[in-house]
Amino acid sequence: MTTAAPVPPAPPGCPFNAEFLPPNMRKHVDPAAPVPLRMMAAKGLVPLNPSDMLGVLYMLTYDTEQAVRETAPKTAAGLPDRILGSGLRDEGVQAPVLGWFLGLLRGKDVYAEMLVLNPTTPDEAVADVARDCSAKVAEIIGQNQLRLLRHEDILRNLCVNGQAGPALIDSVCDFAVRSGMHLSDVPQMQAARVRLFGPQAVAAPPDPGPTAEEVIQEFKEEEAKAEAETPMEEGKRMTLTQRIMKMSISEKIKLATLGNKEARSALIRDSNKLVCTAVIRSPRITDGEVLLSAGNKAANDEVLRAIYGNREWTKNLKIKLALVKNPKVPLTVVMKFLNSLRDNELKDLSRDRNVPQGVQSFAKKLLEKKTAPKKEGG
Repeated sequence: MTTAAPVPPAPPGCPFNAEFLPPNMRKHVDPAAPVPLRMMAAKGLVPLNPSDMLGVLYMLTYDTEQAVRETAPKTAAGLPDRILGSGLRDEGVQAPVLGWFLGLLRGKDVYAEMLVLNPTTPDEAVADVARDCSAKVAEIIGQNQLRLLRHEDILRNLCVNGQAGPALIDSVCDFAVRSGMHLSDVPQMQAARVRLFGPQAVAAPPDPGPTAEEVIQEFKEEEAKAEAETPMEEGKRMTLTQRIMKMSISEKIKLATLGNKEARSALIRDSNKLVCTAVIRSPRITDGEVLLSAGNKAANDEVLRAIYGNREWTKNLKIKLALVKNPKVPLTVVMKFLNSLRDNELKDLSRDRNVPQGVQSFAKKLLEKKTAPKKEGG
């Protein structure tokens, strides 16, 4: 019985290892491999798909050899359009890689746009670019409501960007104020509050309700009591749920991003699509939570879209089957997944009465086609 070759360690300081690469390509980023092998990759001379190429070049910026470290960014900045155009749009590329490429290519609008639109690109990198990007990129950043409410520095930096038009800034600030965001250090936000609620609103702003930080702290206190085997009173537990209900949209989004599983379980059912989308895109979400959402027939369309658009999640057979059985998932998406299933899985689907009729029929036809005897001489 053969065992899989071990994944080489990441270069010192690199936030991930070479597990994403095909086993025969991992030697090109292995710190213990000969320098010429790593230099080949740093020069872009190794046959890799676009997404893997981006990851390799990023990893090599941490290489122990100075020449390799200096070559990788030069290669990355000069990659052909066919590689960048595909890799920068891929949501499956690691977040640090996309953030690094946004900093590297921030002056090229066509690539900056791809990266700003990619939901995996870190908010911190988008905030950094928002300060001095072109009017076109600023418009795209301003249209991403989830990012704006999730990371306040994006709005702060947009407001000091001389390329961003007044109409865009007014629109973004109006939306932020209506969503419960409070940035007393941003004059444009104060102007928006006056526009929406009158001059008295600045002197006496409305109670924003509980903050994400307050609710997270309460969850921590509850967990500490649970570990000490001191159960929280039922009245207190109810108060936590009630406090979430009283939160502003912007605070719910922060809680969805940074909170624990209990917070996410409550917020995934929120009627606001930005809030439940923030839950499914939280860096802390588990595969088990994703599976529950994938099979939830009442899930928000945006939540399902985030799941079936994620390459890593759809590698998980349980998640894939849950999506196939969910009538809210578009048939075109389901058909693509069905084509990747094995015969026994198709057979089960074709007999499952809990599966939508169209999916059941297509699974049966696909199975018949795959198992039909081939004609001789055909």
